[in-house]
Amino acid sequence: APATRKGLGARLATGLSVFDTILPLARGQRIGVFAGSGVGKSTLLADLARGIEADVVVLGLIGERGRELRDFVDNVLGPVGMARSVVVAATSDQAPLIKRRAAWMAMAVAEVFRDQGRHVLLLIDSLTRFAEAHREIALTAGEAPSLRGFPPSTANLIASLCERAGPGPFGKGDITGVFSVLVAGSDMDEPIADISRGVLDGHVVLDRAIAERGRFPAIDVRRSVSRSLPRIATETENAQLARMRRVLTAYENAALMIQTGLYAPGSDPAIDEAIKLWPALDAFFTTTAPEGVADSFARLGALLSSA
Repeated sequence: APATRKGLGARLATGLSVFDTILPLARGQRIGVFAGSGVGKSTLLADLARGIEADVVVLGLIGERGRELRDFVDNVLGPVGMARSVVVAATSDQAPLIKRRAAWMAMAVAEVFRDQGRHVLLLIDSLTRFAEAHREIALTAGEAPSLRGFPPSTANLIASLCERAGPGPFGKGDITGVFSVLVAGSDMDEPIADISRGVLDGHVVLDRAIAERGRFPAIDVRRSVSRSLPRIATETENAQLARMRRVLTAYENAALMIQTGLYAPGSDPAIDEAIKLWPALDAFFTTTAPEGVADSFARLGALLSSA
């Protein structure tokens, strides 16, 4: 019940610098990973499964490729990871009723461990396939399509699933949820993406253009948001993150002029600073963070002070 639910907990180390700094993940937070096909969504989920601190990992593969099941079990989790993991899978060839029920089952398993006082990392891949399975069922049952072919009950379906994750009641554990959303044509305003953004506590947008130039994870930092900020960071850390966003915005707004040689150095101090810092910042987003959050901010601070 909402009235008995705790607030978000402490910041979690994720093993990735971009999440340890500008896109922090708190215990009990629910975030969405929004991406088109082939942009690195599954790889990012695998990195988070390995890097996030949790007592139990529950993985729900809903409507995805059957190959991914063995890949996650053998290569991502491995024998050590599987010792603390539960995998629920309903691959793309399964019936819609099974796909929809698999997502509910993964959530129910996570709730059992949460009620035992454990911290659960729940990975659902993907929320879109879950909604598409419900669309097939609802339309067959006679519900009228409205949201680009999705029935009106889709919004409540997604909210009722996602709201079950998050901080538990006092005296219990928490479910930190990572839900992938397959965005067709990178359209962030399509129904499932729009509904999910309104329900979740943050969204991470993967951009195809970034992936095509070889930077992974291909996170578009400017379009991504963690709703645990600014509360979860210190005043100094928030100042660093604000400066980082200003640098990224200045560079990307002037990128066309810079790349075509139309920008004259010295015309704008903010753009001059952005040109100097942008390559290092872009590389920073690809780095791992085995030493934790404090080390990530220390490296970010050193990078920003080099301008």
